[in-house]
Amino acid sequence: MDMLEGLKLKYQDAIAVAKEKGVVIANLHMEGEKLYLKGAAPNEDVKNDVWNAVKAVGDSWRNEITLDLSVDTSLPQPVKHYTVVAGDSLWKIAAHFYGNGSQFPKIIAGNPDKLKDEKSVIHPGDVLVIPD
Repeated sequence: MDMLEGLKLKYQDAIAVAKEKGVVIANLHMEGEKLYLKGAAPNEDVKNDVWNAVKAVGDSWRNEITLDLSVDTSLPQPVKHYTVVAGDSLWKIAAHFYGNGSQFPKIIAGNPDKLKDEKSVIHPGDVLVIPD
């Protein structure tokens, strides 16, 4: 395995986070002895998530990868979806995603076509948008 493929494998989780969260990767190649990843993230939180994934590899990242990420707010913002299962409630879903069930109005606001208020009924199989 050549050095490029080895480093791409080592940082595959960070690359996956970038792709999953809508980072547009412009370059991914070797520059000298380092993997070079240049791209644009849709917001600062996504940029930080990619950095955190890089740093999770350990201190060796400092000598192995150059991460050149800018923020481009014109890019589509990442959207999470959740498929309702039996036994779910808006409170339970909010507790899972936000750590606090009382945040369920965010889910209502993110799904105006499906949910009108806290009395809206959800069913297994419904796909809900989970706003950040």
